[in-house]
Amino acid sequence: MNTNDFKQKVSEIQAKSNYKTPLGFGICYADVGVMSNKVLQATYPVLNWQENFGSYAIFWDLREECEILEDCESELVFGITEEFVIKALEAFSPYLAETQSNPNAHKNVAVVLELQRALQEDRIYTENGDFRYRFCAIYEDKQCKSVESAYMKLLALSLGKAPLRSLYLDGIFGLLSNVAWSGNVPFELDWLRENEIALKMRGEFPAIDFVDKFPRYLMQVIPQYDNIRLLDTAKTRFGAYLGTGGYTQMPGASYVNFNAGAMGTCMNEGRISSSVIVGEGSDVGGGASILGVLSGGNSDPISIGKNCLLGVNSSTGISLGDGCIVDGGIAILAGTIFQIAPQEAQKIKEINPDFEIKDNGLYKGRELSGKNGIHFRCDSKSGVMIAFRSNRKIELNSALH
Repeated sequence: MNTNDFKQKVSEIQAKSNYKTPLGFGICYADVGVMSNKVLQATYPVLNWQENFGSYAIFWDLREECEILEDCESELVFGITEEFVIKALEAFSPYLAETQSNPNAHKNVAVVLELQRALQEDRIYTENGDFRYRFCAIYEDKQCKSVESAYMKLLALSLGKAPLRSLYLDGIFGLLSNVAWSGNVPFELDWLRENEIALKMRGEFPAIDFVDKFPRYLMQVIPQYDNIRLLDTAKTRFGAYLGTGGYTQMPGASYVNFNAGAMGTCMNEGRISSSVIVGEGSDVGGGASILGVLSGGNSDPISIGKNCLLGVNSSTGISLGDGCIVDGGIAILAGTIFQIAPQEAQKIKEINPDFEIKDNGLYKGRELSGKNGIHFRCDSKSGVMIAFRSNRKIELNSALH
């Protein structure tokens, strides 16, 4: 077979009446629970997202050589078998030599070569006979039916292949198992309880790093830019996005949840909750919190604009436009009343044409949500919450980012 034969084969597969173009696909390594036989973690060495449809066509056509684990309108999951590996090697034969010398030339072919190595070393199946390697394809962005598709969506978010807030993640907590993590390995809590005596008597009890349904960001993702700095691995959940370079996350009170993150250069010493997006050049001060949507009654995702400053221990429950400042120690929420002097209101309107000036000078936080260039403060003499036009430019230390 040569490259023309390969392309012809792909065209024939794609012409089949039941062929569907995927949103994303990949082959993952599955950590399978010894007691539950549930997938505890799915690790994708290569994520294809709206790309590489030739490779997909070959993989999809070989599904009949495998055991189907999930097959519905929105996704497909099957276990990788010996027959799959042999026929995939045959189909990709025009690209094997080049991939062996340069694995990055054809990454999906490199995955197949690793499957060949696993087959030679008798690693295709787990000790319990479960599929260690699984193919997953997502066709429609609907509620996930499998752990494999859930991990694929989280990885797509972390790699920036899918924008934050763009994917349907409802029900993901119910799919994932709460497990003990030691290094990159998940352990079932029931298995640890069942084997506690033997493990401890043999000195083989694992050092447990944490217990959660989600792995940490750095357990699944290599930062895509050399100037992204994470000073504490525990502070970023898998499914977070850290932008296009220049992100710095300090230890201590900092945290980034899944489906949240920063779009570029950012100093984060606070908490970026689920569904929060922080704009480039913004500084989230020590202990500053930005409300998320998972709990607490807030259902409106919050965005922080570019070049904003959230002061130490502040709480932000509304969206901010560009160039906003929240003073340290205050909470700005949707229902918080702010007093704005007439001349300051006029300045704010100059850069926010849709801002409506009120005669009484009193504004709820939700009326200021998303507006540019506002400085929020608590008057230290009167205790009144005030807002005015920000006249400070927020600049991060270029040497640090």
